[in-house]
Amino acid sequence: MIEKGAVLPMFYLPPVEYFAALNAYKPGILIEREEHFPKQTYRNRANIYSPDGILALTVPVVRGAKNHTKIKDVKISYDFDWQRLHWLSLQACYRRSAYFEYYEDEFVQFYEKKFPFLFDYNEQLLQFILKSIKLKVELNYTESYEAEYMSLVDFRNSISPKREPDFDQKPYFQVFEERKGFQKNLSIVDLLFNQGPNAVNYL
Repeated sequence: MIEKGAVLPMFYLPPVEYFAALNAYKPGILIEREEHFPKQTYRNRANIYSPDGILALTVPVVRGAKNHTKIKDVKISYDFDWQRLHWLSLQACYRRSAYFEYYEDEFVQFYEKKFPFLFDYNEQLLQFILKSIKLKVELNYTESYEAEYMSLVDFRNSISPKREPDFDQKPYFQVFEERKGFQKNLSIVDLLFNQGPNAVNYL
């Protein structure tokens, strides 16, 4: 039997496609932590469904963390209160969803406590979401940067806000779908707040 596995980046509230990959390639999951921080990716950005359509939530990073800083060393900027903005946005978008209140008390803690490093913040959010959707995935981490992996499927650049997702996604109920229709590949929180415990079956 061929060992199947995949290497994935560490994202902020990753899109549904990311969790479909985690589910498909477990137990051979490798998380990239030695890459240089690339701009305009899901590493510090998530898309949610607002009354006006897709809303991007971006975690600001400290200046200078743009080009040659390893992802594990990128620091979060708190020059303005983005945590309050993100939490208010999540409440405004998902307060009417079926399961928001169910996860709210644990989830809000990620918007009250300050985390120095982006990677650590994303990792703790990921562990919380995996627990919430009851998806058992053991995460292993890269020890050095490899440009290519011969034996693993490489998702480091393919899951991107600049690309149309190429995976088939069945529609599920979304709070504002009567306005703009079903929106594909939003942050996992859209699936979690709308589907709750059924999210893992959806994946």
